[in-house]
Amino acid sequence: MTQDTDTRSLLELSDALASGDTSSLALTEAALSRIAAVDSALNSFITVDEEGALQAAQAADARIASGDAGPLTGIPIAHKDIFCTEGLRTSCGSRMLDGFTPPYDATVVERFREAGAVLIGKTNMDEFAMGSSNENSFYGPCLNPWDTNRVPGGSSGGSAAAVAAGLVAAATGTDTGGSIRQPAAFCGITGLKPTYGLVSRLGMIAYASSLDQGGPMARSAEDCAILLQVMAAHDPRDSTSAKRPLENYRDQLQQPVEGLRIGIPKEYFGEGLDSGVAAVIEAALKEYEALGATLHEISLPRTALSIPAYYVVAPAEASTNLSRYDGVRYGHRCENPSDLEDLYTRSREEGFGDEVQRRILVGTYALSSGYYDAYYKKAQQVRRLIAGDFASAFESVDVIAGPTTPGVAFELGSKTNDPTAMYLEDIYTLSVNLAGLPAMSLPAGFSNGLPVGLQLIGQHFDEARLLATAHQFQQRNDWHRKTPTMEASS
Repeated sequence: MTQDTDTRSLLELSDALASGDTSSLALTEAALSRIAAVDSALNSFITVDEEGALQAAQAADARIASGDAGPLTGIPIAHKDIFCTEGLRTSCGSRMLDGFTPPYDATVVERFREAGAVLIGKTNMDEFAMGSSNENSFYGPCLNPWDTNRVPGGSSGGSAAAVAAGLVAAATGTDTGGSIRQPAAFCGITGLKPTYGLVSRLGMIAYASSLDQGGPMARSAEDCAILLQVMAAHDPRDSTSAKRPLENYRDQLQQPVEGLRIGIPKEYFGEGLDSGVAAVIEAALKEYEALGATLHEISLPRTALSIPAYYVVAPAEASTNLSRYDGVRYGHRCENPSDLEDLYTRSREEGFGDEVQRRILVGTYALSSGYYDAYYKKAQQVRRLIAGDFASAFESVDVIAGPTTPGVAFELGSKTNDPTAMYLEDIYTLSVNLAGLPAMSLPAGFSNGLPVGLQLIGQHFDEARLLATAHQFQQRNDWHRKTPTMEASS
């Protein structure tokens, strides 16, 4: 039988709660029922916290009844399993942390709890956020709800699949090189990677500290604006957190597109871009022209260098961050080690998957004596040049647009034996992280029955303009409202 899904927006759910048409308990029970019915076919959740969710829903209903409710109060959401949650397993998709229960909440989790959102559970992900397909999870791959023979993208694939399938209305993700935007594109939802530093990284398990950034994943730009309103705030406990005035992103969604200068990088439309994806993106750009925007060809000449630069910088930082998992303090510990070296070696060998081990080795090599200047230092110099390319482009345009990914969601297993081919999936997203810019992916249509994402890139801390640009597009079409048909398990 077909499982009913709730496709209402966050605003619609909030209005229904405020009017008494439904309750948080009813929404939560319905979400838990949907997850039980269909998630065995998707594997989008690692942990479902039924008891905690029902308790939070009852507390939210009391808060709504007292008149102390915000836009997210009582609404079930999910967190990527990279955010620490007090008293609830946080695995980061790895055997290394399979038994880890944090004693504190990440700042992002803390802020959602304060807003009254109901945490349903923790979503599947590539181990330690290393991957572009969600096939690197210790708990097995998450599957794409549009075609379960295909990947949902990574590393935030579980969050994207859960939202696309209607299991929850919204979820959090993290983006180190495209890990919010790429799965959002593959699953036909909206995902925003904020400016580096806008969202606190405290309690978000580190992959590459100078690149990692948490962000919202939902059906629409309006929903992402509501979520970002909660997520974006200075955190004095995070030294990389930007100290900026709070913005009301939802109030700025009506900014007109008329007169907006949209830059089209010629490097994003060359060899490697699927023709079906190109046709969808070109049609979306025509819609922006109809709204009064102007299109301008620009050049980001070092786009191709983003892949080698990223895959030196990110593994180098990962090598440092993951050195703490040694079998001594916390994380997986091997059985009966013969000595300290054996403890370190076997604990890490057993706890980390192949892709994580590969990136640790690459990163350690790049940081080693005699190679630091040749690789890591050079990659950081290229990173600065990439940021300069964007700065030059933004002198003449307001927003940059293009495809999020070169193709639609690919088949499971089709790239697992070819890491280079997998890395090329991120060609249009990596440079944004290297430059620390905000960017988002929004549904723009379909190619061969699968979703295609349009990527919008903005200047530092220009999330309000990005969200408004996406919102105006979504007022003209309903691509973001399309939902895959999910069959309930027998």
